[in-house]
Amino acid sequence: MGQVNQPFQRASPRGTRSRGGLRGLRHETMAEAKQQAGSWVPLLAKQCHTDTQLFLCSLFAPVCLDRPVYPCRSLCEVVRDSCAPVMESYGFPWPEMLHCGKFPSDHELCIAVHGWSLTAVSKICTQCEMEHKADGMMEQMCSSDFVVKMRIKEMTEENGERRLVAAQKKKVLKLGPLKRKDTKKMVLHMRNAGACPCPQLDSLSGSFLVMGRKVGGRLLLLAIYPWQKHNKEMKFAVKFMFSYPCPLYHPLLYGAGQH
Repeated sequence: MGQVNQPFQRASPRGTRSRGGLRGLRHETMAEAKQQAGSWVPLLAKQCHTDTQLFLCSLFAPVCLDRPVYPCRSLCEVVRDSCAPVMESYGFPWPEMLHCGKFPSDHELCIAVHGWSLTAVSKICTQCEMEHKADGMMEQMCSSDFVVKMRIKEMTEENGERRLVAAQKKKVLKLGPLKRKDTKKMVLHMRNAGACPCPQLDSLSGSFLVMGRKVGGRLLLLAIYPWQKHNKEMKFAVKFMFSYPCPLYHPLLYGAGQH
C-alpha cells in the first residue's frame, strides 16, 4: 500500500511564515496533502483535545477566500498543550513546522478555538488503551519497532514515568532495531504515566504482549495487553505477525516505520 507513514513526523517541514502570514504546508498535489493528513489520524483517535480535528482540517485543507484561512495561534496552542504530552509518550516531539508562533493572531482572519480541553478528565494511560479487535492490534504491531511476549519482574515509578523490568524468559515476535543487550535485560519506559491508571498493570501476574519503540537508546512502551492464548482476536493478530510483511498492512498508530 505504498510507503508507510510515521505519524507526527512525515509532514513536510516547508511551511514558512511570510508577510501575509502562514504560507501553509505547501502541498503540491491533493495526494500529498491526503498522505500527510492521514499520518495524523492517530492524534484524532487519542482525543487529546476536542478541537484536534478542527485544527488539522484547517491546516491541511484550509478554507479559501481571497487567501487561505488557517488556524488561529490560540487554536494551535490549546491543541498543542493538550496533545504534545500524548505525542511525547511515544517519543515524538511537537513538530517545529507547527510552531504556534507561525500562525495568525486571533485578531486576524483565522479559525478560532471552539471546544474545550479534555486534559482535566481522568483517563487511562495512553499506553494502556487497548484495542480489542485483531485489526487494531495488527496496526499497533506494525506501527511498533518491536513486539514481545513477556512476564514483568517488577514495576517502579519515578519522575512521572513507569519503568517495567521484564523477566528473563520472553518471546520476541518482532525484533526490529533491538540488539541482544536490549532483549537480555529488557526495561520498558512508560512516559507521562505516573498518575494515570493502567488496569492491565494492577496485577503483574501472567504474561503480557507488549509493543514499543526504541528512542535514544531507551525502549518506550506503546501498548500492553494481558496475554490471552484463547482470545481469537489476539491469536489472529499474532499469527499475522509471522505470515505477512508489515509494510503491506497500512499502520495508523504511533512509531510506524519500514524495517
